Order: sequence, then C-alpha cells, then structure tokens
Amino acid sequence: MTSPSFIAELKRRNVLRAGVLYIGAVWLLAQVITQLGPVFNAPVWIARAFLIAAAIGFPFWLAFAWFYEFTPQGLKRESDIAADASITRSTGRKLDKAIIATLAIAVVLLLANTFVWKKGAGLQAPARIAASVIVAIPEKSIAVLPLLNESGDPGQDYFSDGLSEELISALGQVRDLKVIGRNSSFRFRGAAQDDTARIGAELGVATLLEGTVRKQGDEVRVVASLIKASDGSQLWSQSYERQLKDVFVMQSDIATSVANALKASVFGGAVMATDRPPGGNMAAYDAMLQGRYYAERRDRDDYIKAVAYYQKAIALDPDYALAYARLAIAQQWFNDWVADADERKIASAQARANADKAIELAPGSALALGALGINQAWSDFDYHAAETTLKKAVALDPSNAETLYQLADVTACLGRLDEGIAMMRTTLTMEPLNASFHFYLGQFLLAAGKPDAAETELRRAIELQSTAAGFHAYLAIALLQSGQTDQALRTARDEPDPANRRWALSTIHFARGETVQGQALLDEMIRLDEGSGPVNIAMVYAFLGSKDKAFAMLDHGLGIRDSGVASIYEQPYLIPKLRNDPRLAPFLRKLGLPSPGELDARHHAPGS
Repeated sequence: MTSPSFIAELKRRNVLRAGVLYIGAVWLLAQVITQLGPVFNAPVWIARAFLIAAAIGFPFWLAFAWFYEFTPQGLKRESDIAADASITRSTGRKLDKAIIATLAIAVVLLLANTFVWKKGAGLQAPARIAASVIVAIPEKSIAVLPLLNESGDPGQDYFSDGLSEELISALGQVRDLKVIGRNSSFRFRGAAQDDTARIGAELGVATLLEGTVRKQGDEVRVVASLIKASDGSQLWSQSYERQLKDVFVMQSDIATSVANALKASVFGGAVMATDRPPGGNMAAYDAMLQGRYYAERRDRDDYIKAVAYYQKAIALDPDYALAYARLAIAQQWFNDWVADADERKIASAQARANADKAIELAPGSALALGALGINQAWSDFDYHAAETTLKKAVALDPSNAETLYQLADVTACLGRLDEGIAMMRTTLTMEPLNASFHFYLGQFLLAAGKPDAAETELRRAIELQSTAAGFHAYLAIALLQSGQTDQALRTARDEPDPANRRWALSTIHFARGETVQGQALLDEMIRLDEGSGPVNIAMVYAFLGSKDKAFAMLDHGLGIRDSGVASIYEQPYLIPKLRNDPRLAPFLRKLGLPSPGELDARHHAPGS
C-alpha cells in the first residue's frame, strides 16, 4: 500500500497546508472583488474570470508545493535538500498561522457584507470611503453651496437660490474647471461649516464656494468665500454691494475671481452670466428666478406657479429667449410626468412653440436647443432629430448635466445602451448625488443585461431619494434577475408608487410560480393602469411569453402617445423577450427606432 506513505509525504512537504491556504486566499480575494467591484462599476465578468483562473491555477500551486521548499537560502527543489537540512516543520507552523489569518479576515468581510454594508438600501459608507480614497479629486474642482438668504424674508429664498444657480452656470463656462451641478450641491443647504471635508469627499471636489445674500429693495449685498474642502481653510473672500441692475456684472466678477483663485483659464478674461433679459428689465429677471424656484419642486401645483412666472417674464420682456426656453422645459416635464391624455396634446404643442421661439431669439443658446431636443424626443418620438439637437446643446454647454442626461436617454432609446451608460457615468461626475441620474443609469444597466451593476446604482438612488416612484420596482426586478427572489419580493412591496408596485409584484409572483397572485395583480393593472401605464402591462406579458398581448399593449401605448413606449430599449424583458418576433422590427419602425438586427449589423460593421 503506497497511499499512507504518499499522504504522509504530502503532509511532510506541506502540500495539504498550501492547498488550504490557496483556497482561503481565493475566497478572501473573491469577496473583495465582489464587494468593491460595484463601487468602481467593474463588470461582473471580472469575478467569474478570477474564479476560473484560480481553479486552473490550483493544481499548478499543489505541484509547486510538492517540488519546491522555501529555505533560508531561498527557493530550492525539494530533491536537492538533505533530509537533515529540511525545515518543512517550521514552514508548516508559519503556514498554519497564515491560514488562520486569511480565514479570519475572510470571515470578517463576510459578516460585514451581510450585516453592515448590505443592511438597508444604498451604497454604504465603507464602500464610498474606499472609493473616495482611491479616486483622486481634481484640484480645479468646485461646488457652489446654496447661498444663504439673510434678508429676513423667507419669500426671498428664490433670489438667493437663483443667484447660486447662476454662479454654477457661470463657473461651468470655465472649461478646465470641474463644477458640480445644482441638484447635488443644494443637498448641503445649511450644512455645518466644520463639515467641509465630508461635503468635498461626497461631491468629489477640492473647493467649495459659500456665502450669503441680502436683497432689500434695489440693493443686493453678497459675501462670497472660497473654501478648501479638506481642511476648511479660506482661499479667497470678497463682499459685494451693488444695485440690482448690476447683479449680472457681480455674478461675472465672483466667477472670474474664483476661477483666478483656482488658476483656471477664463475665456475672454471674464465669465458671462446667462440669464440677463435682453431689455434689461429686472422685473422680468425676478419673475424668471421665481419660475425656476417653483419649477424645481416638480409637482402639479408648483408647475402652475412656475408657468405663470415664466409667462410674466415673457410679458415684461417679449424677447427674453431663456424665459421661453425654461417655459418650454417646464411644459415638457408636465407633458411627460403629470399630464393626462388630453393635457398631453396641449402641453406638448405649447412646449414646441416656446422652444422654437427661444431658438428664433437665441440660435446659439444651449438651453433653448435642449428644450427643443426633449420636445422632439418625448412629444414627437423623433429620436434622430432629438439626438442631433441635443448634441449641439451639449457641445455649446458641456457643463450642463441635465442636457447630457437627456442626450444619454435619447441614445439609450435608440438602442445604443452602452453609449447611454457611458454618458450617464459622465453626468454623475457632475451630479454625484442626483438620485434620478443613478436611477436611469441603473435602468440602462438592467436593460443591458447587467443586473448586478444595476443593483448598485438603484440602491444608491434609493439611498438618496427613498420615496421616488419606480426606484424600488426596478431594484426588485434587478434582484429577481440575479436570483434573489425573496429579497426581490420584499423590495417590490416597498415601492411607493402603486402602478410600479403592481408591475414588479406581478412579475415576481409569476417568476416564483405563484400564478394566482401574479394574475390577480395583472388583472388589477389592466383595470387601473391601461390608460396611463400600458408599457408595464406589456412587460408582464412579455415576461410570460404572451407575445400577442404584449404587442397589443405596445400598440395601445403608441396610440395614446405614452412616452413609456419610446423607452422600449430601456426596459427589462421587452426587447430580450420579443427580439425574434417578426412583429418587432415593423413596430420599432413606427417609432423611428432601429431593430436589434440593424444595431447588431452596425456594431459589427468595419470601423464601428
């Protein structure tokens, strides 16, 4: 019998210990890749490739341990070492310690991942801290915190917010300066002055611009300070007292001073403000600011107020191009998110007329082109025209994250999901705390068949805005697609929007084989959501393989001009489940969209 002596020799040469250490190290590194990979948006295949490589390497590692021994003189073949010179026993004790340490670290990571980092929703602090440590923050980067209203009148908040937004816009014209957008920087309204390091880390900037505004009558006083985020030290500060009519010059002076303090290039020697009414009517400017203030609240009542203020600005200065552009954007938002079928026809026509007027008055306005682009996309369903228009807008103002997001959305709607995903990642460098941008990136990743990466973005969106419609529903579908069915069901039940909750729950119940519950929810969707959310119903039918009913619901959505139909490439199940059906290509042609086959041919074409 040779087996006992062979096993004894394996033990003597520490081959068994080496094998256990190898397996423990692979387990540890796999956890590190799995837990930190999503932080850096690493593709899922990296983890699989690592495990495959580790499996291939295992027998070679065992052979190495059999033939070689570490000695005080270095690595030597075991056959070249005299029996009395071998130190395998000492090496074995060292390997035991290494095994214990490796397994201990792996267990700690496993417990942390289970009970700490994945508790609740969102990318938790340890991962974010790791990312902020590794990703360098550019020196020429800034966030404008909302200037504090010191007038004593809360009704003047619109003015301080408007001035803050104008400074963001002006600094965005400095091409070698990274400027964080409004949505993210305004999250730190009223933040403690000794919290600058955390703010800078979360926004990914080296400096912060903060200050106060006091507006009384026609007098405006602004105190602005440039702060080094890492330690809160002041790099520059200045007080300004001007007449209201000179507020645009003051904005330019502040932005230019900040750019000079950061040694950033200022084209033309000055940064120009963008919202000045051409006739110089300050009442029109004031109405514009109030319109922007209410438009940012994004609900029906505030939409009505915003429209009234924009219309007032236009009445006071009929050549105010940006008032037309912002009115068009507000009307298109109403059309896409709030309007019923009858209101949609009116709102989209008004948005187009105002966008056209804005471009007539200011052909080189990025905001006006952006207003036209979103109308072409979500009212006309003319995505190719929208893409051309939005590309011009982005070229004119690359710092506008909202316009770049719209271009990303149109690009994804055209079926080029990878391009849309890349653009969304860029928008998140400008708006890292924008919940909607994280959501749309997650949605695009889910549609692209990357549920693990989608889960990371959707959890982050929920962390930033837990009550938003659709966030939990799409996260639930991502969890379902990655095999986490129980967690998917719990997440779907947390969805605050009834229509999206019905869609997610119906899909998950069917996936779990719970046909009665799934069908009851589908029947409820048909009764309640057919007029407003036919695409959700089509997704359930597509998931079930009921292609006839899926196409019928898509045709219905197109008939009522539901903008959800426009996003067919951005939705889970629709394209993947209907891809080989001969009815898909003709339906996509009605939408002006390429077929999957055309996209594949383009992707594989020479030079593509």
